[in-house]
Amino acid sequence: MTPPDWTAFMEHLLEAIWLVDPATQRIVAANTAATRLQQLDPGELHGASVLELSASPEDLLFWQGLRGGERLTLHSETLLRRQDGSTVPVMRRATPVQDPDGRTLYLVAMQDRTLQHQTEQKLEELLAELRATLESTADGILVCDLDGRIRAFNRLFTQLWGIPENLLTQKDDSAIYTWLASQVAEAIDYQRKIGELLRAPMLEATDVLIMQTGRIIERVSRPQLARGRPIGRVYVFRDITERTAAEAQLKLAAKVFESSLDAIFITDPAFGILACNPAAEQMTHAPAERLRGWSAPDLFHSPTLPRWREDLTERLQHTGFWEGEIWYRRPDQSAIALQASWVVLKDPQGHPLNTILFVKDLSEKLAAQQRIEQLAYTDVLTGLPNRLMLTERVNHAIRVAERSGQGFAVLFLDLDRFKSINDSLGHLFGDMVLIEIASRLKQCLRQTDTLCRLGGDEFVIHLHDADEGGAEISAQRIIEAVIRPVEIEDMSFNLSCSVGIAMYPNDGETLDELIQHADTAMYQVKDRGKGHYRFYRPQMNADLLSRIQLDHAMREGLKRHEFVLHYQPRVCVSTGELRTCEALVRWNHPDKGLVPPGMFITVAEETGFIVRLGQWVLEEGIRQAAAWLRQGTPCQVAVNVSALQFQQAGMVDEVAQALRKHGLPAHLLEIELTESILIRDAEEALSRLKALAELGVHLSLDDFGTGYSSLTYLKRFPLHKLKIDRTFIASLHEDEADAAIVSAIIQMGHAMRMQVVAEGVERVDQHQRLQALGCDHFQGFLFSKAVPASAFGEALQRGELNYKG
Repeated sequence: MTPPDWTAFMEHLLEAIWLVDPATQRIVAANTAATRLQQLDPGELHGASVLELSASPEDLLFWQGLRGGERLTLHSETLLRRQDGSTVPVMRRATPVQDPDGRTLYLVAMQDRTLQHQTEQKLEELLAELRATLESTADGILVCDLDGRIRAFNRLFTQLWGIPENLLTQKDDSAIYTWLASQVAEAIDYQRKIGELLRAPMLEATDVLIMQTGRIIERVSRPQLARGRPIGRVYVFRDITERTAAEAQLKLAAKVFESSLDAIFITDPAFGILACNPAAEQMTHAPAERLRGWSAPDLFHSPTLPRWREDLTERLQHTGFWEGEIWYRRPDQSAIALQASWVVLKDPQGHPLNTILFVKDLSEKLAAQQRIEQLAYTDVLTGLPNRLMLTERVNHAIRVAERSGQGFAVLFLDLDRFKSINDSLGHLFGDMVLIEIASRLKQCLRQTDTLCRLGGDEFVIHLHDADEGGAEISAQRIIEAVIRPVEIEDMSFNLSCSVGIAMYPNDGETLDELIQHADTAMYQVKDRGKGHYRFYRPQMNADLLSRIQLDHAMREGLKRHEFVLHYQPRVCVSTGELRTCEALVRWNHPDKGLVPPGMFITVAEETGFIVRLGQWVLEEGIRQAAAWLRQGTPCQVAVNVSALQFQQAGMVDEVAQALRKHGLPAHLLEIELTESILIRDAEEALSRLKALAELGVHLSLDDFGTGYSSLTYLKRFPLHKLKIDRTFIASLHEDEADAAIVSAIIQMGHAMRMQVVAEGVERVDQHQRLQALGCDHFQGFLFSKAVPASAFGEALQRGELNYKG
C-alpha cells in the first residue's frame, strides 16, 4: 500500500492517526483529525519527528526502544505537544503494521481527552463544594443509597450521634447502624421506622428521636432524586433539646398527655397541681378545675409507708425521681392501689421547673395476681383446692394436732371404671362427670374439711379433727353420694368409688405419708371388688412391697430362663385317646423350687408383666409342639392368652410369626381365651378371632360359665371348643344343680358345633357322669397332672397317653 493509499484509509477514521517510520522516527502520513488535534495546517505533520511531539518520558523511551529493532506496542494516556508548546491530554495506542513492500511502520491512534479532563475537574470542584456545604451546615447530614449503604455524612452528624472515631475509619455500615440504634431510647421503634423508609423510597418523613443521653433529635428524611427518580435518601438531624424546654416540652407532649391511659399530674416545684389529664379526672372522679391548685401528695396515702411523703421530697431533691405504691380513696370511700412515678423537670441551669406524676391503676394487676393465686391453689376444672392448698392446710392441721393431741383423717378416693366413660363418651363428657362428682363430694363435707382433686378421677379429702368413727361415717356418706344416678345430657348412669383411709398420726406424720397409705388402702378396695372403703393397715405396705419384689423377681427370672412349661394331657371322654395337651407355666425359682402359677399370675397381670410372660409361653409352646411333630409324635398344644396380651395390637402377627419361625402347622396350636376378653370389646375381639381362625389356629373359651357371656356374641365368634370351669366339675357327681348346668353347657356347645372340654376331673364318677352327658374331652388329675416337656414327649413316643379307665 502506497502512502496515498494509507492517507485515504486514515481520513475515514475519527481518531487522530499518525503513520510513523520507526527507523527514522518521523511521521510519514497523518490524517486531518491529527492536524486538527495539534492545531496545524494539512501537510505540516509530514516528516515531523515524533520525539519532538512527545511530552512524556514514556513516549521517548518507547520510540528509542524501537531503534533496536524490537516490535513493541503502547497503549496508555499521555500528553501530546503542540506547535505553540502547549500540551493536550490524549489516549494513545501505537501498533506495528506492515506495508505492501514489507516495511514495518507504526500506526499511532489518539483520542482527545481534554473534554473528559475538564468534566472530571468540574466534578471534583463540585464534590469539594458539596463537602464544604455539608460541613458548614448547622445540621447533621447522612446520605444513603436505596439499599441503606452510607455514601456521605458530615462531621456534625458524627458529633450528634457520638460515633467513635474507630467506627468511622472501619467503613462498616452495619456497625454504624448498630451504634445509632443503641443511642436512642426506643431502639425497636427506631428500627421499625428505618425499615419503613427503606421500603418506601419516595416517602418524606419528620419525627423526633429521644436519645439515651436525654437529648432530643429532630430527624427529617427526604428522597434523593435524579431525573425524577429516587437514587437514595438524605437524613437531616437537628438537636432540638434546648428548643423544647419547659412550656415547649409540655405543648409537645400535649397529645400524649391527653390520650394516656395512665393518670398524669403536672405540678409546680411546690407540688401544686397545674394540670391533669382526662385519665386523672376519671381516676379521682373530679374535674381538672377542682384539682388545680391542690397539693398533689395530699390526694394519696400509703398504708405500708407512713413516711412516704418525706421519702418523696428527699428522693426528688437528690435524684429527681421517686417510684412507689400509693393508694387513692375516692369520694365513695373505695380505695384503689396505684403505681406512681414522680419526676422533676429542670431548666438548663438545673433549677426545678415542674414535677410530673405518672399514676397507673393497679386494680387489674391485683385482680390478675388474685387469679394467679387462685390458679396456683385450685384445680382449674372443678375449682377445688389443689395439692398445694391441701399441703398448706394439712401442714397447719399437723401443727395444731401436735399441740392439741387431736388427730385427723385423710381419705383417698378413686372413681371406679371412670376410664371407660372417658374412652367411650369423650374427655369433655368426662369433665362434666368430674364436676358433678366434685359438687356431690363437697356437700358431704364440713366447712373445716378440705376436698382436693389430685388429677384425673383421684380426690383427696382432709377430715378435720376426725377419729376412725367419724372417718368411717364420712366414707359411707361419700360412697352413697357417688353411687346416686348421674344424669348428664339426657344420659343416666351409675358410678361407684373406692376409698382408702389413713389416720394421723398413726398412719403417717406427713401429708405425703398419709396420701401414700390411703392410696395403698384404696387399692386394696379395688382388688376386692371396688365400691367400698378400707382403713390403712401396716400389713398392706408389706403386701405391696412383696408384690413389687415379686414383680422384679419374675422379670429377672424370665431373663435367667427360670420359667418352664409343663403339659397336661387332654383325652377323649368316650375313647380315652389323647387329643391335645395344655401348656401350663411354672416358675422354677432358685430358692423356692417349682412355683405354681397361682402364686404369681395375679401380680403379673397387675404389673403388665403378663404380656411379656405370655409372649414367652406362646413362643415356647409352639417351639415344643414343632419339636414333637419333627420326632413323629404330633400333638396339639393349647396355650392360655391373658386379656392384656390379647389386646396388644400385634398379637395376631406374633402368632403367625412364631408359627412360621418354628414350622408348626396352625391346627396344632390352640389358643385359650376367657369370657372377659371377648365381652370387653366384642367387635375388636371378633376381628382378631377371625384373623387367628384364618391362620388355621384353633380357639377355645376357657372357664365357661363363670363370666357374663352374651350368647348373641358367642355364636358369632369362630370358637372350636368350650371349657367347663372346674368349679362345676368338682361337685358334678353329687350336686344335681351343677350337673344340670354342665349338661346345659354341653348341649349348648354341641348346638353351636363346638366340642366341650371338662377340666379338673379328679374322680372316676365325675368321668362317668361326663361320659353319660356326652362331654367330648376331659383333663385333670384322674388321668395325669401337668408334667415336664421331656416326660410328656417320652410318653408320646411310648404311646402311653391314653386313658384306660
